[in-house]
Amino acid sequence: MTTDGYAGRIEKTARIYSNDPVRGEGFFKITAHVRVPIHLSTYYVLLSGVENREVSRTVEIRAELDRPLVLTPGALNLEEKVRYALEEVEEGRKYLLHFTALPGADRSYQGYLKFTTNYPEKPEFTVRIRGRFKPVS
Repeated sequence: MTTDGYAGRIEKTARIYSNDPVRGEGFFKITAHVRVPIHLSTYYVLLSGVENREVSRTVEIRAELDRPLVLTPGALNLEEKVRYALEEVEEGRKYLLHFTALPGADRSYQGYLKFTTNYPEKPEFTVRIRGRFKPVS
């Protein structure tokens, strides 16, 4: 099993069948704690609401290793539709990434913001962004 996409406590169960006449089947359960170098509260941001109104969402980014994390924002392919601000809450440990949908942008869109880091274990990551807005009734 690969641990890509997992963080924290995970539990997996498998049913085992055998030709034993007394116990023909059983269960096997494994529990693990997947430690990641960088924890994001989410890798996907949904900005939704009524068109021509600002909508904001925040992503928490935490360093999970015992050394400071340095984040460098890279490509944002939604510059006309979304703005962002990176706030360092605890130096080298915790960041808040604030996204705001700009009023007047298309009714629906999707894109990304890429980051590079100083961690060789996780040199880059991408936050996906999706916007969905209903017309004003």
